[in-house]
Amino acid sequence: MKRARTRSFGSRLARWASITVLAFIVVTALPVLLLRWIDPFTSAFMLRERIAASAQGDAQYRFRHEWVDFERISPHAAVAVIAAEDQRFAWHAGFDIDSIRQAMEENERGGRLRGASTISQQVAKNLFLWPGRSYLRKGLEAWFTVLIELIWPKKRILEVYLNVAEFGRGVYGVEAAAQTYFGKSAAKLTRHEAALLAAVLPNPKRMRVDRPSRYVISRQQWILDQMQGLGGTAYLAQLESRTRLAN
Repeated sequence: MKRARTRSFGSRLARWASITVLAFIVVTALPVLLLRWIDPFTSAFMLRERIAASAQGDAQYRFRHEWVDFERISPHAAVAVIAAEDQRFAWHAGFDIDSIRQAMEENERGGRLRGASTISQQVAKNLFLWPGRSYLRKGLEAWFTVLIELIWPKKRILEVYLNVAEFGRGVYGVEAAAQTYFGKSAAKLTRHEAALLAAVLPNPKRMRVDRPSRYVISRQQWILDQMQGLGGTAYLAQLESRTRLAN
């Protein structure tokens, strides 16, 4: 009798565990599926900053964001963020294993701590999560990255990234950045302007587009060199081919 009760409890526990896992998959996969076609009007990071500014009574804070479709973004901007953040973007499945390995080796040698987040990982983090380095957050980031790579074509991932990335305090997305810093639309950004925007992505609150430091200017030049090495805007043809394969 006792053994039967134990088996019954184990069966109920397994059933509830299965239901919980299934519910988690549905709840997390559904918004990713919808956002393949529906443009997000905000992100977790945008909401967090706006709430923080409101709570602090920051009267100087100004939120700027305007969604633009991929076709209305200068191809230089697309190539610039790839050159700056994730040069294997067209080919990896969400995680750049080589960059992760190199970062771990550099950190173990006592070098400057650096991340190895891909554009897909940054989209997952910015859209759905919060800043931090906890195992829970990193685990959720990996899960959402897998979902995004499975459900979205590469071109969509890049389109969303260009529209949610932070380019300065309260400045989100390449259209708002282009209007704020250059007084023009994202479609008209030049190579040099796009590279300057991409140069501040690692820390857009410390690095300034409007008052670039010597480091930001040197990083801008490095990005321009990397863009040329990638083949310039011809690189985007690889994303188009990956998008056709995904569809």
